[in-house]
Amino acid sequence: MQLDLERYKEMANNKARENKAFTTRLRKKKPKSLDDSVLAAHHEAFERIDCLECANCCKSISPIIIDRDIDRIAKHLKMKRSDLIDQYFEIDEDEDYVFKETPCPFLMPDNYCMIYEVRPRACREYPHTDRRRFYQILNLTYRNTFVCPAVYEVLENLKKEY
Repeated sequence: MQLDLERYKEMANNKARENKAFTTRLRKKKPKSLDDSVLAAHHEAFERIDCLECANCCKSISPIIIDRDIDRIAKHLKMKRSDLIDQYFEIDEDEDYVFKETPCPFLMPDNYCMIYEVRPRACREYPHTDRRRFYQILNLTYRNTFVCPAVYEVLENLKKEY
């Protein structure tokens, strides 16, 4: 079954106000069962959604790249750290390294990652729907509903429960 990314974007836009209110309410409430509920919703969403079919995160947003990521990628690519930075990264308004361009320069046409084994920490952890203390990232989760169909699905499942 083909993933309809445009449909997900439209649904996220249509529910933006509702989702913002929900995440704000949930952050204040901090339900004890939230982490377990999110993890269950995460597994359910990823049973249906294949990241390799989508790769919208790699195509549309840039992760924050930490120094350890740069060192690991440079070693993997057998490049000098400074050359890697010059070629692929820039400093954003928050003084963080990010990719100079989107889509990610390491994204291949088949949506596989050229540096998957050494990909940045933010890429490994994305979309952050399987972490503890989930209430701490509800603002990020709200923003990610516009990028990741799985995050949209997780939030929809949480709204049924809370």
